Amino acid sequence: MKTTQTIAAIATAMTDSGIGIVRISGPEAFDVIDRIYKGKKKISEQPSHTVHYGWIKDGEDTIDEVLVMIMRGPHSYTGEDTIEINCHGGVYVVKKILETVIKNGARTAEPGEFTKRAFLNGKMDLSRAEAVIDVIHAKNKYALKNSVSQLRGAVQKKIGKIREEILYHTAYIESALDDPEHISLDGYGEKLVDKLDELLKTLQKLMKDADNGRMIQEGIRTVIIGKPNAGKSSLLNALVGEERAIVTDIEGTTRDVLEESIQLNGISLNIVDTAGIRKTEDIVEKIGVNKAKDQMQDADLVIFVVDASRELDENDFEIIRMIREKKAVVLLNKSDLETKISKEELKQYLDKPMIEISAKEEEGIHELETILKDMFFQGEITFNDEIYITNIRQKEALGKAYESLQRVKDSVEAGMPEDFYTIDLMDAYEALGNITGETIGEDLVNEIFSKFCMGK
Repeated sequence: MKTTQTIAAIATAMTDSGIGIVRISGPEAFDVIDRIYKGKKKISEQPSHTVHYGWIKDGEDTIDEVLVMIMRGPHSYTGEDTIEINCHGGVYVVKKILETVIKNGARTAEPGEFTKRAFLNGKMDLSRAEAVIDVIHAKNKYALKNSVSQLRGAVQKKIGKIREEILYHTAYIESALDDPEHISLDGYGEKLVDKLDELLKTLQKLMKDADNGRMIQEGIRTVIIGKPNAGKSSLLNALVGEERAIVTDIEGTTRDVLEESIQLNGISLNIVDTAGIRKTEDIVEKIGVNKAKDQMQDADLVIFVVDASRELDENDFEIIRMIREKKAVVLLNKSDLETKISKEELKQYLDKPMIEISAKEEEGIHELETILKDMFFQGEITFNDEIYITNIRQKEALGKAYESLQRVKDSVEAGMPEDFYTIDLMDAYEALGNITGETIGEDLVNEIFSKFCMGK
């Protein structure tokens, strides 16, 4: 998968701004810049990691005043000779410089090709390369912290340590099978099972935390549910901070789902406001009620809004039955009015965290943050020792490795010959190698990096 072509792309957003950057990488990067840069010194004769003031020219035409940054390989992001042209950030001028670069020997980079070259040239493993795009797409402070942790090699180190353990035991067994006179396998099965239990526990935790990782990265899929006029739309407006949903005293105002993404002190919630749950003969409202039930089934979190100013009715009890097995928070709304339902009464029917709020007055909503952290992240979210896998591909690889190691354990306990162990041990080793990119095919590499943005 090595390449010898020189590539170029715009590395900044395509909008009028203060600065734009055109990035060039490859064996002819210095030849290209020498053809178009005019300054006091020739760029190719200057030392690495220096910045030079001058002008970019297309023949006799001067395009822009620039600063040119030099990074010689292998001490660059891609591991190749790299040039970055810092120019004024107008869309036209940046495009014009890129066209001039292409005309003078480079080709347009494919999406993610700079990071792909960094991976191919050994500057980073695949888990760190995928963390690059996660940093770009981070929607909250926790997602950013997790992505930066992976970018610094947290996943690579963890997976690398597990692979080393697997390889050690594989090599020991194979050596013993090749030289039984000098290396004994007597009692080795028990020792191997102890190690397998340890590895299986580690993989299981990584897979379990992957669900938290997805929610950290993508946000918690949250559905607001309740009977008509309970205050669901008022709650959405309070959380969003603006009038996104129509609020009236007329029951059944919300007929369709309304989606909104918010930040609740660092936690992303992808919120869906739904039609009120009740029995109705109105065809349109009935469709909305069915949609609400469908949304609830796929939700990570259900926020059940109870109108505390009215007695519980059959609609409330239907919702209670539906959410008993779901992660849910109960909000007793309209605490600013005379209440007819208390936490103690509701806890007789539903054992879920409960908060008394007034969506209209925006009171009590701040308590949601603490409850959500406890429900999804066991309190404070930290990244000192924890690794949160956010990538579905990586989670699937963990699952395959777990299954392979479990087969090894089953073989040991069944008294199978030792050569059976090594087959499944190597399957686990290969599966984990897919995470770091050490055992991955070219087609999958191309697919992964095709999802990156241009210029990265």
